[in-house]
Amino acid sequence: MIIDGHNDLVLHRWRGEPSPHLDLDAAGDADFAGGFFALYVPSPRLPDPPPEIPYALPLPDPIPHAEAARIAEELFAALLELPVARATSADDFREGAVTAIVHMEGAEPIAEDLSNLERWYERGLRSIGLVWSRPNAFAQGVPFRFPSSPDIGAGLTTAGRRLVEACNSLGILVDVSHLNAQGFWDVAALSSAPLVATHSNAHALCPASRNLTDLQLDAIRASGGVVGVNFAVTFLREDGSLVPETSIGEIVRHVDYLVEQMGIDHVAFGSDFDGAVVPEELGGVAGLPKLVAALHASGYDHEDVAKITHRNWLRVLRDTW
Repeated sequence: MIIDGHNDLVLHRWRGEPSPHLDLDAAGDADFAGGFFALYVPSPRLPDPPPEIPYALPLPDPIPHAEAARIAEELFAALLELPVARATSADDFREGAVTAIVHMEGAEPIAEDLSNLERWYERGLRSIGLVWSRPNAFAQGVPFRFPSSPDIGAGLTTAGRRLVEACNSLGILVDVSHLNAQGFWDVAALSSAPLVATHSNAHALCPASRNLTDLQLDAIRASGGVVGVNFAVTFLREDGSLVPETSIGEIVRHVDYLVEQMGIDHVAFGSDFDGAVVPEELGGVAGLPKLVAALHASGYDHEDVAKITHRNWLRVLRDTW
């Protein structure tokens, strides 16, 4: 069974586009059991892929709450049309079926006073990424830069702190992916739940602003949390380049480093399928057995691979929900 930390299938369905990576018809043969399905409100103007190294891409403007809330309703409707179950318990995941965790990537659809948070919870929302890189009423994200530290900008706002506390109270996972360093440390100080980065990598191996430093990895381990390894080639490669021919071995390299830094109980998959350029060798969901085989070839036994592919996610979901 494979549970994954992030995909953007809903965005493509909302736009009426084909999915580049996540073919649900191929999920069964790949042992893909679902994971975090993002409700991501896109910016009207997105940064272009990095043309050369180094790069520092400007962030899109903030999106007003009313606009984000409207689009989030449409995205949620698109999710409901998918042939997937929705998870509100770790026990909802089953072999041979695809189950979606309703995940909000960027909290703009949540009112600053949190007045609609419980309604979203009642509809199945179980995970929130405070930001998608652009700033909002709750926090600041990291702009896309290479090479760069994630230590860019201020921490959580007062509303952001209240949102973290409310998520802890309700049992909504707080995702620190896309969050800047100060925001990360604010969440670490506030949250009573395990720290989770659904789709992030090791800054020591690829010094992109989106990746996590060793100190951040140590904090995630100490909290009992998990990092989902992102398959985006620009966050995998040491040179940060957009090279589709990148090997699956680069994913394994980050798995190896995170396991060494945090231990086998704190590493999982966070593919970013349908949201990034991933290694052509992997292709998409149908290529996941190749990645599993590469982990075995790298020396991971069946117990270790089971933790990376699904057991670590299930443990954190039980601890959080």
